[in-house]
Amino acid sequence: MRIGELAGRTAVSERSLRYYEEQGLLTAERTPGGHRDYPETAVDRVVRIQELYAAGLHSARIRELLPCMRDRDGGPSAVATPRLVDDLTAERDRIDRLIADLVRSRDTLDEVIRAAGEG
Repeated sequence: MRIGELAGRTAVSERSLRYYEEQGLLTAERTPGGHRDYPETAVDRVVRIQELYAAGLHSARIRELLPCMRDRDGGPSAVATPRLVDDLTAERDRIDRLIADLVRSRDTLDEVIRAAGEG
């Protein structure tokens, strides 16, 4: 599929798709005319990339992790290693700390809102 179709099916801009390719996160064959031609599996790959970015990972970390993940279900592939488990555990712990910080911030805001409402 062409880049425009992949962008439409994933709600990701063509610019982002080109960036993913530059970063080694996504690959495409080239037509004789030089156009990108993505396989059907690229849809799942882009979804996975978006999920990893949303989790706060940067492109270099995503590039390391993608070969160890299946796209369709996000599970580990045959090349997953114990190091991957350690790395993913560290990322999950970082996300847990961020969540705890956000909950504390929300709780503080709730207290301020209550106090302001009482005044």
